[in-house]
Amino acid sequence: MYAVVRTGGKQYRVEAGSTLVVEKLVGEPGSQVTFERVLLVGDGGAVTVGNPTVSGATVSGTVLGESLGAKIVVFKFKQKVKYRRRTGHRQRLTRVQIDAITASGKTERAEALPELRRAIASEPTAQASEPAAKPKARARAKAAPASDTTKAPKAAASTKAAASTKAAATTKAAATTKAAAKPAQTKPARRTRAKAATAEKDAEAASSAEEKPKPRARRAAKPKTESAKED
Repeated sequence: MYAVVRTGGKQYRVEAGSTLVVEKLVGEPGSQVTFERVLLVGDGGAVTVGNPTVSGATVSGTVLGESLGAKIVVFKFKQKVKYRRRTGHRQRLTRVQIDAITASGKTERAEALPELRRAIASEPTAQASEPAAKPKARARAKAAPASDTTKAPKAAASTKAAASTKAAATTKAAATTKAAAKPAQTKPARRTRAKAATAEKDAEAASSAEEKPKPRARRAAKPKTESAKED
């Protein structure tokens, strides 16, 4: 036997013993819930369709817990006014174990319901207990003495670090010795070369000034004669 129920604005096909995830319902885990809006009931080859619901048909179940649905993004936009709004949403859901379907005076219950209910109800507890068990395991790992296989890599690492430190010290000492052996260029020598270069430039400038020919003097203009004035 199966049925189609309506809850939270949606329709679900359910069977006795199945697990249903619906919109959030009011009720604590372990409480009973009844779906009275049964739209269709199927029993073998006979199918009863409600108008809009099947008279006298109900579906009962047990609340197992709550969960969150997949995240959706809500984005609002208005053009030409620089309006942007981005929001995330996760719908609250309720997991329900279908216990029985009742229709036309006949009730079909789930087989081995207590064992199935305990198995499904223990899932959140097992997931919640895992993080608590990890710190204990870490504490035991810290408290346990290190084995020889653990000490061997540490000793090899310390030996390698010491060798690298010694090589670095040797390289640094060699560089210092090389720098000390190189003759340092003193400031007086630099000043002497600078003075010599300045004096050479001055001599070149003086020689070029001597070689340059002197400009010729302009001849004085002859005064105009009286005959030229009369003409």
